[in-house]
Amino acid sequence: MERCVRGLMWSLSLLCVLLDLQLDGVLGATHAEIEHHLEMGRKLLAAGQLAEALSHYHSAVDGDSKNYLTFYKRAAVFLAMGRSKSALPDLSRAIQLKPDFLAARLQRGNILLKQGLTQEARDDFQAVLQRSPDHEEAREQLVRATELEELQEEAHATYHRGDYSTTVNVLERVIEISPWDPESRELRADCYIRMGDPRKAIQDLTPTTRLRNDNRAAFLKLGRLHYDLGEHHESLSHVRECLRLDQDDKECFSLYKQVKKLSKQLDSAEELIQEERYQDAIDKYESATKTEPSVQFYTNLATERICFCLVKLKRVVEAIDTCSEAHQRDPHNANILRDRAEAYILNQDYEKAVEDYQEAREFNSDSIEIKEGLERAQKLLKISRKRDYYKILGVSRVANKQEIIKAYRKLAQQWHPDNFQVESEKKEAEKKFIEIASAKEVLTNPELREKFDAGEDPLDPENQQGGGGGHQGWPFHFDPFGSGGSFHFKFEHN
Repeated sequence: MERCVRGLMWSLSLLCVLLDLQLDGVLGATHAEIEHHLEMGRKLLAAGQLAEALSHYHSAVDGDSKNYLTFYKRAAVFLAMGRSKSALPDLSRAIQLKPDFLAARLQRGNILLKQGLTQEARDDFQAVLQRSPDHEEAREQLVRATELEELQEEAHATYHRGDYSTTVNVLERVIEISPWDPESRELRADCYIRMGDPRKAIQDLTPTTRLRNDNRAAFLKLGRLHYDLGEHHESLSHVRECLRLDQDDKECFSLYKQVKKLSKQLDSAEELIQEERYQDAIDKYESATKTEPSVQFYTNLATERICFCLVKLKRVVEAIDTCSEAHQRDPHNANILRDRAEAYILNQDYEKAVEDYQEAREFNSDSIEIKEGLERAQKLLKISRKRDYYKILGVSRVANKQEIIKAYRKLAQQWHPDNFQVESEKKEAEKKFIEIASAKEVLTNPELREKFDAGEDPLDPENQQGGGGGHQGWPFHFDPFGSGGSFHFKFEHN
């Protein structure tokens, strides 16, 4: 037994000797490598190649964890990359290895001050001044630390008094001194929310997600703010970041389900509009209002887009009612005014169409679509004061060819000149009959109807090349001197 123990002890001794020899060789080789990494790091840092420089400083630190300068230089690279949180441990390690290293203490104090940690920053600046009483930068930064502390106290006092405007003003200087302090930005964001300015709150909260390692609260608040503003895609992005930090976070998961469902409905509705499936789009928007009935933005959006779809479906009465409701909800929305103008045109109410287009142009003077729509509505209004072929036949602007021919036959029978014996009545009937025939001719010809719908009367002599008088441009001929004094009409098109 004793021999076994002695044999084991000898084996362990031999192993230790071998390890020592190996370590000596490694350390000898590593020393040269460390110098190489430090030199490469210095050159790459000077050249602005920060990622490459950092890689070499990592290797240098791994090779020699007792060199305070190596940690300090790596901290300098972290700071150049804007990674102050990563620089702090290296500065602290450099100070631990060399407590009188004033440059590291000053640098750490500056970072702590920017993070809003006034007491810790003050300790570093005072340590520098103890060893170097005339150090000007340390003295100036110590004054700033005292100022920051006083401002922080003032900001919290005014906030608790409910004076949010003053708090915002005080925090402006606080954040100027400590831009990396998430607490001050979060406090100012809360003030902006209470003051009804969510956009500015978002601007303050966004950087806090990077200033804290696990800032689920900020991601959640950003998700809610974007959601309430109608920015459901941005909201979904922030809530997903919250769940990435903790997939079991109940508040984030609850909001995620709501936003995802609504976002899918809204995106689907717009895709259906692009596919010209307007009724399906209406159904989808109505479902979206049930998913989120409380946030005004989504109700307004759904009403606006349903208005658009109803116009496309030429459901005139519904379109006018829905567009009017949408306009009441959002009076400055040029798109709603444009869509209601189109509904009025379908309803042959050209004066109201012109009024809506004029108002829409006040809100969006750069829109070519609105400009052209206004010009078309004005043309239609001008023509309607002369003759409106739809009104002549008593049909709507969405009437099909069969409906137009049916209306024409009924009126042609009623107003045929042969039905009248008194000369004055016969002449009036002749005039009326010509109008009826003209209306039928234009509205049953796709090309002529398209021109009329665009605000041009294709039978107006002013629009005919060559001008001239008489009945030039009319699509029919009649002979008032036929046998028996009867009128015989011959139509060129059926």
